Amino acid sequence: MANGPNFNDPMYIHPSDTPGMNLVSDQLVGTDNYGVWSRAMLIALQAKNKIGFIDGTCMKPEAGSTSVLQWERCNALVLSWILNTVSREIFGGIVYATNASVVWTDLKEQFDKVNGSRIFALHRDIGRLVQGQSTISAYFCKLKQLWDEFASLVILPSCECAAAKRYVEHDQQHRLLQFLMGLNESYAAIRSQILMMSPLPTVGQAFSIISQEESHRSLSTTEPSPTVFYSNQNRAGDQRKDIMKCDYCNLNGHLKENCYKIVGYPPWHRLYRGQNRGGGNKRFGRGYGRGHRNAADVNLVENVEVQPLTTSGPIHNTAPNTAPVFTSAQYAEILKLLGNSNLQTSVEHVVNMAGPQKWEDCGDW
Repeated sequence: MANGPNFNDPMYIHPSDTPGMNLVSDQLVGTDNYGVWSRAMLIALQAKNKIGFIDGTCMKPEAGSTSVLQWERCNALVLSWILNTVSREIFGGIVYATNASVVWTDLKEQFDKVNGSRIFALHRDIGRLVQGQSTISAYFCKLKQLWDEFASLVILPSCECAAAKRYVEHDQQHRLLQFLMGLNESYAAIRSQILMMSPLPTVGQAFSIISQEESHRSLSTTEPSPTVFYSNQNRAGDQRKDIMKCDYCNLNGHLKENCYKIVGYPPWHRLYRGQNRGGGNKRFGRGYGRGHRNAADVNLVENVEVQPLTTSGPIHNTAPNTAPVFTSAQYAEILKLLGNSNLQTSVEHVVNMAGPQKWEDCGDW
């Protein structure tokens, strides 16, 4: 019975392996992305079991061997995969190559510039990266990308000894601190709670905790606060007041049934002409406009009969078109006559407000 194909043989070609396949999504453009590109290509070639064709371990058989043609097919397949993942400028320099291992070595010599400057730049970017306006997820992904690129340049020990494990633990703790330092100050409380944990969580666990806190805050901000509700109510009331317009005088702030031109002017108004004495309309509305006074003050002034008094001092009323003005002593005498001395405070307030008002010349009443 014949033996079947050896799937572990690097020269085995799977039916899905085609020359037009694109193993990685990012194209090699130069020094800037060589580290990421080479790492992605190594992973893809490892999955295809073709690493030996770029590191030189799978060498070409001697001439006359039955496996020469198979090796050449596999080499051409790997070479086509490399050509499919480089930019047009780089493509022109390697298209005439015949050995995938030589092409891989040339690309490494040209673009693999692992030096102190690049390591310094990555270390600086990691230290300066902060959350800002980004979400927790976006901030963590950007930071993890910088960590991975830095790890590809600075190789950590991979042995199983105790010293290597302690070094890896130290690196994980360093990443945790870098992640917490870049968070916004609004997460200071949850950050303090994480730092007080013993032992400290991994950076992945810390990311999960803070992501849950971010989700909880986003749900809280969608509920309207009572302050906003009452503010909206007050604003709506002001808008309703602004749209009031009298159909009689065409002024804003009151309605026709409360218009002073119809119901009469109150005594404190500059257009008051002694309507109570002249037999005119004695009724006046309480008003809704900017000239509104306290109802107790208005009623008190309305009940006061404007008559000359014989008490201390004459009444000063020199202008014929000006409402009578009383002194505090005269109003006190009036209150004694009316037997309501408790309203003296309100009367003094009306005295201070008596006379023409500057705001009454405006368009609104």
